[in-house]
Amino acid sequence: MFYSLTGTVVFTDENSVALDCGGVAFRLLTTQNTLRQCADIGEKQMLFTHLNVREDALDLFGFADKNELDCFKMLTGVTGVGPKAGLAILSQLTPDMLAVSVAGGDVKAITAAPGVGPKLAQRIVLELKGKLNAFASSSAAMGNIAAAQKASVSYAGEDAVNALVMLGYSRSEASIAVGKLDGNLSTEEMIKQALKMLARNI
Repeated sequence: MFYSLTGTVVFTDENSVALDCGGVAFRLLTTQNTLRQCADIGEKQMLFTHLNVREDALDLFGFADKNELDCFKMLTGVTGVGPKAGLAILSQLTPDMLAVSVAGGDVKAITAAPGVGPKLAQRIVLELKGKLNAFASSSAAMGNIAAAQKASVSYAGEDAVNALVMLGYSRSEASIAVGKLDGNLSTEEMIKQALKMLARNI
């Protein structure tokens, strides 16, 4: 019904923004990432929108870029992920970060979003693996997603990732580092080289 709205920002709070569009103010539920990009009160702002129709309410959602909107739609298409959980996840992770987390099986990164438990995060990883590549916003992000996917292809790679996680690195960080290495290396050599990469903040 609505593709986007452009208007003057008249109100913001921790999870929404209101735009005055020709005398009518629309309140849009949104993410922390979008709120950080929003104009100040009294200034013009355009947001891509999604209307969620329920029996007892019409909820309008707004996003600063179409990438985040499309990612929200895909997330809420996962069984058990409602709009509230979708906003929470995209407030915690950008679409790039979510794509890397899913590719690397980083359930912990997804459960950092309020109200998202391990079972739901695992379902998101299973249902969206390989589907979020399109949300990479740069060549660097595409490279990180590909690396995270590659790390789980071999037993040595998976073992190296698990060892790095035990050492305190996130599964996403570990998957990216291991995925950038030669897949024929031994687990020990992968760990050693990945640690050097991580120390340089890859």
